[in-house]
Amino acid sequence: MALWRAYQRALAAHPWKVQVLTAGSLMGVGDIISQQLVEKRGLREHQTGRTLTMVSLGCGFVGPVVGGWYKVLDRFIPGTTKVDALKKMLLDQGGFAPCFLGCFLPLVGALNGLSAQDNWAKLQRDYRDALITNYYLWPAVQLANFYLVPLHYRLAVVQCVAVIWNSYLSWKAHQL
Repeated sequence: MALWRAYQRALAAHPWKVQVLTAGSLMGVGDIISQQLVEKRGLREHQTGRTLTMVSLGCGFVGPVVGGWYKVLDRFIPGTTKVDALKKMLLDQGGFAPCFLGCFLPLVGALNGLSAQDNWAKLQRDYRDALITNYYLWPAVQLANFYLVPLHYRLAVVQCVAVIWNSYLSWKAHQL
């Protein structure tokens, strides 16, 4: 409980910084889970640089982009009724999610040193599968998020659920 209260105080004092750092931290946790539990690399084979890349992506791309998107979405569709939440989820999943994945996957590829040609081939190979997998998880999560969660907590809620999603994205993005 004390940790939650400290998080709330920090979020109230520095909302943008805390949201971005939360996204980065949880992206890193997702990569660690991917490497250790999914890929079963073991500690000796753990790619620390990859984890740091995912943390950087969380702080520099995911946190700012998703946090900014939620603010725009709340201005565009104010309110928290069930209908408002449904509209937000449809815009989020119909418009934002495809664009986000279309940027995220090549960004990881570029950070991992893929050539433009290899990155394009990887995007063509992985994008559809990642988007379909997205639709198994995120519409229900986002509907609840937009209906039940205040704006300043949405990114944190999504990033907590996203620890599993980030594990999948890290695994998908780092497959050769």
